[in-house]
Amino acid sequence: MLTYITFANKLSAWVGKAFAWSILIMTLGVTYEVIARKFFRAPTPWAYDVSYIMYGALFMMAGAYTLSRDAHVRADMFYRAWPPRRQASVEILLYLIFFLPGMLALLITGWSFAMQSYGFNEVSINSGVTPIFQLKMIIPAAAFFLLIQGVAQVCRAIICLRTGEWPPLLHDVEETESVLLHAKQDHEQTKQEFGLDK
Repeated sequence: MLTYITFANKLSAWVGKAFAWSILIMTLGVTYEVIARKFFRAPTPWAYDVSYIMYGALFMMAGAYTLSRDAHVRADMFYRAWPPRRQASVEILLYLIFFLPGMLALLITGWSFAMQSYGFNEVSINSGVTPIFQLKMIIPAAAFFLLIQGVAQVCRAIICLRTGEWPPLLHDVEETESVLLHAKQDHEQTKQEFGLDK
């Protein structure tokens, strides 16, 4: 199970980080539109479409990455006080009843929706020219990666049921305050080791 969890976490991280570049494309598109509109009085019909397509792709494809880091928002006023085994039991139940069937339904319905859009070469209603079927393809793709990560989350919960402890999560992003606090602690420890704190 740990091998699968590691595989799913790394896959989710790769996909999430790859689609993080969408924010750069979105920024460049909006910047181009602002310059063209303000300085050359030549607004583009496609800039708004690019911004919502890129944001939609980023939002959808970062879902599995966020899930792998246990970073989705949850109302856990009771959950956090429970012992790990109870948390794991509830997680397994909720994943099996709601999450996995929901993602499977999104995958199947999203695929049908994307194929219809591709079939008639759907374009944006905003510009009338920008094709958006590629954005609709993101829906089943995101559901697929969320399903893979959801199974990994169930595996994590099963391990927690067996051991009484949650397996560690991968952490590749840290808040600036934490980085600064660790740096300060390391600095203080170094001063103590070399007798410089006197």
